[in-house]
Amino acid sequence: MTINREKRISYAVLVTPAVLIYLLVVAFPTVFSVFLSFTNYNGGVIFGNSNIQLIGFDSYIWMFTEPVRSFYTALNNNLLIVAVSVFGQIPLGFILAYILSRKLITRGRGFFQTMIFLPNVISAIIIGVLFNAFIISPYSVFMEIKKLINPNAEFVLNTQPIIPVLFVILWMFTGFYMVIFLAHMQRIDPAIIEAAKVDGATEGRILTKIVLPVMTSEIVTCSILAISGSLKTFDLIYAMTAGGPAGQTRVLSLFMYEAAFRGAPNYPLANAISTVMVLISVILIIVTRQLGKIFSEKGD
Repeated sequence: MTINREKRISYAVLVTPAVLIYLLVVAFPTVFSVFLSFTNYNGGVIFGNSNIQLIGFDSYIWMFTEPVRSFYTALNNNLLIVAVSVFGQIPLGFILAYILSRKLITRGRGFFQTMIFLPNVISAIIIGVLFNAFIISPYSVFMEIKKLINPNAEFVLNTQPIIPVLFVILWMFTGFYMVIFLAHMQRIDPAIIEAAKVDGATEGRILTKIVLPVMTSEIVTCSILAISGSLKTFDLIYAMTAGGPAGQTRVLSLFMYEAAFRGAPNYPLANAISTVMVLISVILIIVTRQLGKIFSEKGD
């Protein structure tokens, strides 16, 4: 009885600080942000401010019905980033990790791995500024070369400015998932793969029948990371385009920032946007986990 009591006290002592930090840093701000989205708070003192009133879903209604449809543009861009992350970065990272783990590249393997992972070491702000200076800006190197070749040629940046942003996101974070997959692939017993090769299995069969089923949980984890990271993308896009031109590359986090800190602050709207972002993230993560369970059961 004394031992059990000592264990409970030890657990309480070890867990309580982490729980308190979580409640103060994550849980309370999240709940309070949802509360502010239902008020008319416009800055100043929060606690003790008698002017704060509940206005219900006014901020949400305006967000979904405003004539410029800024929210839907930002949401569409975020979903495009999620799609590129989940269906671009993760498959590419997986394939590259498989190539490295199976040593299908014999020369320059370390250099190849380093170059793919290198963008993760560089600050997103620096990458955004560089790509803006060399590709996106009207006075960029790329645009100047285009003017020399054909000044009247229509370019994708003029009609779909989000495409270069998606390309940079694909290039920048693929190496991160490659390293995660590579670390887990190296834990697979080589004897299993060698036995499959002796039985005549091709690289495609080894990939689909041995490696892929083992990596299901890692793929689900990376998908969750990709979804959560895509929905909070801010620094790279802010440095590359700042949401322009005309808000065509705006994402939800940038829309929230503009509502809170640009011009007349609209804190209820900013908190409403953040609440919607959390809900979308939770829904997508739940769907991803359910799909992961389905594929895991099929694999078993």
